[in-house]
Amino acid sequence: MKILVLNCGSSSIKYKLFEMSNKEVQAQGGIEKIGLPGSFLKLTLPNGEKKIIEKDIPEHTAGVQFIFDTLTGAEYGAVKDLSEINAVGHRVVHGGTKFSGSVLIDDAVIAGIKECCDLGPLHNPANLKGIDAVQKLMPEVPQIAVFDTAFHQTMPDYAAMYAIPYKYYEQYGIRRYGFHGTSHRYVSKRVCEFLGIPQEGTRIITCHIGNGGSIAAVKDGKCVDTTMGLTPLEGLMMGTRSGDIDGGAILYIMKKEGLTPDEMSTLLNKKSGVMGMFEKSSDMRELDAAVKAGEERAILTEKMYFYRITKYIGAYAAAMGGVDIILFTGGVGENQINAREAVCEPLGFLGVKLDAAKNQVRGEEAVISADDSKVKVCVIPTDEELMIASDTADILAKL
Repeated sequence: MKILVLNCGSSSIKYKLFEMSNKEVQAQGGIEKIGLPGSFLKLTLPNGEKKIIEKDIPEHTAGVQFIFDTLTGAEYGAVKDLSEINAVGHRVVHGGTKFSGSVLIDDAVIAGIKECCDLGPLHNPANLKGIDAVQKLMPEVPQIAVFDTAFHQTMPDYAAMYAIPYKYYEQYGIRRYGFHGTSHRYVSKRVCEFLGIPQEGTRIITCHIGNGGSIAAVKDGKCVDTTMGLTPLEGLMMGTRSGDIDGGAILYIMKKEGLTPDEMSTLLNKKSGVMGMFEKSSDMRELDAAVKAGEERAILTEKMYFYRITKYIGAYAAAMGGVDIILFTGGVGENQINAREAVCEPLGFLGVKLDAAKNQVRGEEAVISADDSKVKVCVIPTDEELMIASDTADILAKL
């Protein structure tokens, strides 16, 4: 069975083609700058070599068509004919309270995704464009929607609600939804497989740390809390997002600077976080280099970044009555050795003890805690696309 996974952004489309019998990635790549000058497809060949093909791509249907042409082409093709693709799985960012799991896409599901566009205005319309493009080009192929928010819908109401007038939840659905759910679901399941233990009875804190970052508390395989909220802005300090901030501070800045809501949104989402504090870059590698060079602002920025992660781990250990596993994933979590060390060092009171030698690992599954640590600390590379492909195959098998 071959499953194509699509992740459509406002000006991009990422894809992976899986052979599900052995979970092999047969083709992968992405289109950037859709509708803009200089659009191109960047693909990764089976030997790891990367190729860039420049082409004018005015909109998403043309982009999906270009991906299909590449998948079936003589030079870089992975299938002889599109009929070999059994289904297409889509990443859909916001499912609101309507979707608590992955679903076969039909007219009612499309309508439901459209209703969530107010909650996910940057992402859901782009996700819908991908679904529409496949419907036009391959009308007979089943399509499955896998929602970023779905895994977090098991949060209890007291963890999900904001302490604002209840009518705003009733009228507008304003509550905490959480994101990165496909990643948190994958790694929380995978770490139990890796350690050979059941999910039931296990308390896991999953730290998805990258340019965007979130943490989830996972008990018995179900999410009980997560750091992101109505939008991906809440929670951790991120590459360009502020994370938690006093709402009064937002109003104060808006009044002082005369900012519109849209301008304030841009400030909080694209000009804050590491970028806002460090000012030179949002890249943690550049920040780390500046820290090593002794730059005071960089040192402060990094301390803030790590502190937020440690603080939430402590909070979620309290929320679950303890923690058995802390795992790191995402670009920073998987690859930045000193980040894991700095985050875990203050957690000795929980019985967390890192092994410095074991922590010298990047991008591969590993236990990095000491043998006598009361809490297992692990690195588990995420694979959201495989999770989407697996959900798609499971639903397809039931049709």
